[in-house]
Amino acid sequence: MVFDFFRRAEPKAPEAKASATGPVIAWHGAGRVAWSPRDTVSLTKAGFASNPVGFRSVKLIAEAAAALPLVLQDHERRYEAHPVLDLVGRPNGAQGRAELFEALYGQLLLSGNAYLEAVGGAAGMPLELHVLRSDRMSLVPGADGWPVAYDYAVGGRKHRFDMTGVLPPICHIKSFHPQDDHYGLSPMQAAAVAVDVHNAASRWSKALLDNAARPSGAIVYRGADGQASLSEEQYQRLQDEMLSYHQGAANAGRPMLLEGGLDWKPMGFSPSDMEFQKTKEAAAREIALAFGVPPMLLGIPGDAAYANYQEANRAFYRLTVLPLATKVAAAVSEFLSRFAGERVVLKPDLDQVPALSSEREAQWSRVSRADFLTDAEKRMLLGLPKLAEEE
Repeated sequence: MVFDFFRRAEPKAPEAKASATGPVIAWHGAGRVAWSPRDTVSLTKAGFASNPVGFRSVKLIAEAAAALPLVLQDHERRYEAHPVLDLVGRPNGAQGRAELFEALYGQLLLSGNAYLEAVGGAAGMPLELHVLRSDRMSLVPGADGWPVAYDYAVGGRKHRFDMTGVLPPICHIKSFHPQDDHYGLSPMQAAAVAVDVHNAASRWSKALLDNAARPSGAIVYRGADGQASLSEEQYQRLQDEMLSYHQGAANAGRPMLLEGGLDWKPMGFSPSDMEFQKTKEAAAREIALAFGVPPMLLGIPGDAAYANYQEANRAFYRLTVLPLATKVAAAVSEFLSRFAGERVVLKPDLDQVPALSSEREAQWSRVSRADFLTDAEKRMLLGLPKLAEEE
């Protein structure tokens, strides 16, 4: 063939032994950063179950918000007893009010979405309320984009909740997401990069403790008569003694006995090695910032944004806990109002929050001294319902 003739005429390059995956490996190792997956399950494992800063931030917010006293009222009065209060006080046989809301807040913080299921009560109030795992729930949009159903998948089985009825069985609470119409953006997603950095720094520190990242020193051999290396038997015996008597936390500080020709040279950390601790602290502050928790409350050093712990705790409640609790309580009360057949509002009772006692006392004093306001206007400013005689 003519084409074969031209191919044979081309000069051949000399053969070189190289793996076909060499270019791929070189490209992969050329400074590429390995980030953890960004799905809900992976982020929860990395940022909550395996990270003390993320774990404590979520627990601190969820427990504080769930412990807030709740009041139920409408435009006319504040209820001391109501079916909504009874249901929220004992939502199901396994959980109380605090446990239910803690799970609800936790799901919202970890995934940006929280799902509350109303069980039973087709013609009245639900019999029970249950928090569903957000990683198992998927939204089914209709032709107009609004959800027509929710699918809950567990172990290969799927249950569909129909949302087209008069009383929908699912209350979907989500955080704001600028690029998603159906699901919310969680603080854990915003803190994902800082979580990876913090976890990587922790693994690096653990490796140092295990004598794997950098040796604490070096044993230098200076043999007689110009001999520069140990024999195979001497080298193996020295390795065994180091592993048995001098490595690990249990042998820390144990004196070392060196034979002739051996000298110990301690090795310190370079400035770049010492930067790892500062990097870890900076990542911890970023995680706390994403969740809205003052670093002072988490014991993170180097934070001086607040004059004292009490001020930081007040800012935590005012800027993080109360907005979240108010949003969730409003969504739950709106959801349950459909079953109750009347519009009621469930909201935190600010007068019973110890962290805000000084602020509330100052507000009550300021409003009570305002003689130009009527009693009805004062009650409205304090978030209280109207009196019966004012109707």
